[in-house]
Parts: sequence; C-alpha cells; structure tokens
Amino acid sequence: MHTGTHTPYLDGDRNWRDSASRYALLPLRVFLGVTFIYAGLDKLTDSAFMQDAGSGSIGDMMRAVRDSSAIPAMVDLSLENPVAFGYAIAFGELAVGIGTLVGLLARVAALGGALISLSLWLTVSWASDPYYYGNDLAYLMAWLPLVLAGAPMLSLDAALRSRRRQRTGGYR
Repeated sequence: MHTGTHTPYLDGDRNWRDSASRYALLPLRVFLGVTFIYAGLDKLTDSAFMQDAGSGSIGDMMRAVRDSSAIPAMVDLSLENPVAFGYAIAFGELAVGIGTLVGLLARVAALGGALISLSLWLTVSWASDPYYYGNDLAYLMAWLPLVLAGAPMLSLDAALRSRRRQRTGGYR
C-alpha cells in the first residue's frame, strides 16, 4: 500500500508520475502511426496486391472472406471495384498513420484508424477463432484512447493550440 502523499501541481511543480501521465499515449501514437504508414506503403508497393485477381490480390482476398464476414454486403461493395478499394484502404492507412505520427488532426486520424480497423475486423478477421487471434479487434481498441484524448503532447495539434493561446492572450 502506498502511503506517500501526492502533491498536486497547481503551483507548477511536477513529479515523474505527472510527466509519465502526460506522455503516456506517445508510445501508442508512434506504434500506430508507424504501423499504419508501413501498412499503406506495403499495399501500394505490392504489385500483386493491387489486382482484381491472382495470388495475394485484394480481389481474391475479399472473395475468400466474403462468406465468413460479419457483413457480407461490405465485402460485396468492395468487390465492385477491388483495386479502387485497395487504393482507398492504402491511402487511408497512410493518411491515418501520418496524422497520428505527427499529431495533426489527431482525433480525426484516430477515428479514421478505428474505422479502418473496425471494417477489417468485420470483414477480413471476423472468422478468427478464437476471436482474439484476429489483430484488427486489438487495433480497434488501441485507437480508442487516441480518439478520446487526441495528441496533447509533442504534436502539431499541441503546437497550433499553443500558438492560438498566445494570440488570444491565453484565454483559449
């Protein structure tokens, strides 16, 4: 049992716990940002992936998961133009990754990441058994703290917020 007292930092005095709390989401931001940038670039540079059909293609992958997905209509929609869908996912992952990594419109980027992860969970990894073998659900859960908190530290959002405060005299 911890019996020490915790001094609030109303006077500006911060201890290591306060600093750790302020930076707690930074490792998650870096991981998700880098991972989604990598995933987007990996799709864009894989010539086999951006095909209607063939080994490793987005088209064959979507046809393979169609009957086991939670929402087959979503898969049917993607199968209307699998290559365009593949590019949309890849560019979406890039935008989400970059926004998350640099902290620009971080909540919007995190929401985009959560929606991508949700759609992949409901389609591609839905049939994973047991459910926790599908990584898309874990990614969805990882995005939620960033949707709620944004990127309060070491981010372009924080820099822009600070600049607005300086211009308005600290009232905003």
